[in-house]
Amino acid sequence: MTASSGPTPAPIDADIRAEMQAERRARMRATLVPVITVIGLILLWQAVVVLLHVPAYIAPAPTQVMATMVSDWANLAANLWPTLIESVAGFVLGNLIAVLLATAFVYSRSVEQAFYPIAVFINTIPILAIAPILVLLFGPGMSGKVVIAALISFFPTLVNMVRGLKSLSPQMLELARICSASPAEVFWKFRLPASMPYLFSALRIAATTSVIGALVGEWVGSDQGLGALIIEATFNYRSGLLYATVILSSGLSVAMFAMVALAEKLFLRWRP
Repeated sequence: MTASSGPTPAPIDADIRAEMQAERRARMRATLVPVITVIGLILLWQAVVVLLHVPAYIAPAPTQVMATMVSDWANLAANLWPTLIESVAGFVLGNLIAVLLATAFVYSRSVEQAFYPIAVFINTIPILAIAPILVLLFGPGMSGKVVIAALISFFPTLVNMVRGLKSLSPQMLELARICSASPAEVFWKFRLPASMPYLFSALRIAATTSVIGALVGEWVGSDQGLGALIIEATFNYRSGLLYATVILSSGLSVAMFAMVALAEKLFLRWRP
């Protein structure tokens, strides 16, 4: 009788290939489904405008909006840059202050009791109500819009970062104490890594709200930026330019959200 040569690795390889193909199909489906949905909505929009004879000054067809984006691209691009700078600067400033303040809250109960209610109170004020005050304080330049964008980005990051820094389990803190870790080592090696998922969840929100803050600041008082262009197009009944500006503003928000998502994948490779 011939001795058994043992199991062959072919079935295992087949299972791995099947898993890889299934994962590839899932990624492709996750990409195609939203793309097909967006295309379908655009076609529906075009059909409704054409079939119902909707006036162009109320709702232009997608083809008209695209034509406006091409013909007025120089104007759109010139107003995109101020909004982009204000959004990014406000995003960085607001989140930096939120992270620093959250760290102070975790390590000082007195600081948290003193300033956390103030942060909550400021967050309850509608941004449309506080924006004129900030524009008056900081002037009609970019600084006021940056502060508004920072303010609207600040609170979600503060709340999530405090929760993340406090999410460290008592067992991990006890392990750090047994290892004679200093407070700085506990922060950098234990608390900060544990807070990263919470932080990036907040940054995803802040990436889009910072654009909203910049637009609101431009609505209140500015002669440049996408927000100012929206106001101008509205009062001049240039609906094609209005829709094109709104789409460009949305694209800016999506781009910032995507950048945060990419940074999360790069920095949190250890997460499943």
